Amino acid sequence: MAKKEACCPMPGPGGRCSVEAIVSMDDRGQMVIPKELRMRAGINPGDKLAAVSWEKDGKVCCIMLISVDQLSEPVKTVVGPMLKETL
Repeated sequence: MAKKEACCPMPGPGGRCSVEAIVSMDDRGQMVIPKELRMRAGINPGDKLAAVSWEKDGKVCCIMLISVDQLSEPVKTVVGPMLKETL
């Protein structure tokens, strides 16, 4: 049996990926990030998060949440106007 290739890119030096929680979506499309993870990530009420998708073979296979404050300037240039449109 062939090993399935991972979708998301591997983290750079010093980084790591880990499954922190399993969340489910309610009928309104909302999810809850567990309190311990929010605290460790420094996510507070009212903070803005960018949802960044990773696509492979035409299908979104990974969704990452990144604090808007942590986005690099080139990404802010692209994502910033999109965020303003949705707010």
